[in-house]
Amino acid sequence: MSITWMLKPEDVARIRFAFSPMWELVASLRTLQGPARQSIHLPWIKAVRPLLGGLDLAELFALVPPSGYLADFITPPPDTPLPEFAAELGRVRRTSPELARQEAATIEGTDRAVLERFMADPEAGVARVADALEAYWEACFAEFWPRVYALLERDVLRRSRQLAQGGARELFAGLDPAVVWTGERLLVDRPWCEAGGLHGDGLVLVPSAFWWPSVAVMSAPYQSMLVYPVLGVGTLWEQGPPPAPGALAALIGRSRAQILLALAEPATTSALAARMALTPGAISQHLGVLSGGGLAVGMRVGKQVLYRRTPAGDMLAGQV
Repeated sequence: MSITWMLKPEDVARIRFAFSPMWELVASLRTLQGPARQSIHLPWIKAVRPLLGGLDLAELFALVPPSGYLADFITPPPDTPLPEFAAELGRVRRTSPELARQEAATIEGTDRAVLERFMADPEAGVARVADALEAYWEACFAEFWPRVYALLERDVLRRSRQLAQGGARELFAGLDPAVVWTGERLLVDRPWCEAGGLHGDGLVLVPSAFWWPSVAVMSAPYQSMLVYPVLGVGTLWEQGPPPAPGALAALIGRSRAQILLALAEPATTSALAARMALTPGAISQHLGVLSGGGLAVGMRVGKQVLYRRTPAGDMLAGQV
């Protein structure tokens, strides 16, 4: 089954990228229910499995079955490029009880008794679900979020450059085989999705590590959203920063060499700190040296400063 979205020129002009901690958290519930589908996340599953016994996830599993439709209200499309989990959780808590009841009634192939309890008093059900999401985040996800964040951030920066340089055609051509752009229509090959159209608010593109390797869509009454598999998910659970060649490490120091290699894709100080297992202050000092030597440069994007390699940095990283 596939859906077709008509994109007017103003919709194409309003394409934006974002990523969502809530989406990753909810998607990880399917990872727990079907580990074989996403064996790439087994290191995370092994780490959190001992923690699951202290959580009541029955209602979450009912709303997020192993396959098919899941309740949209627990994955509100991000309204900012870099939403905080607390803000997204607040949006879940403010869900209309009637909307939550309608979406729960749509779910198939799950624990009907649990869903019937939810639908009998959806206002209380939304509160319970939000509490369960918060407890699950704190116990099993918050610790790992910086690692996931860094991967998603690199993808968004890469895709944003692609959109700016090659336009929508080049962007969608490399997004996923399930997504086809005809110049007017966006065709998305995705089961369990109802056909719908954009409704004047553009399109938000959201990379996902825990929904990988699939795509997903949301539309009215929500912001139109396309979730696509993030690039480089195979590196997500690798331990430590990229290895630095001995000659490069001897020339500029091991930490700076690792940072220079990591800057193959632009990144913020915080993302580099998470990946390098160094403090943001230490990363800033090393970036200062690399920038002073003409090997890296910072560029402000909104409220953030992104660092990338200069041509001299590319040459040094590739030849030493």
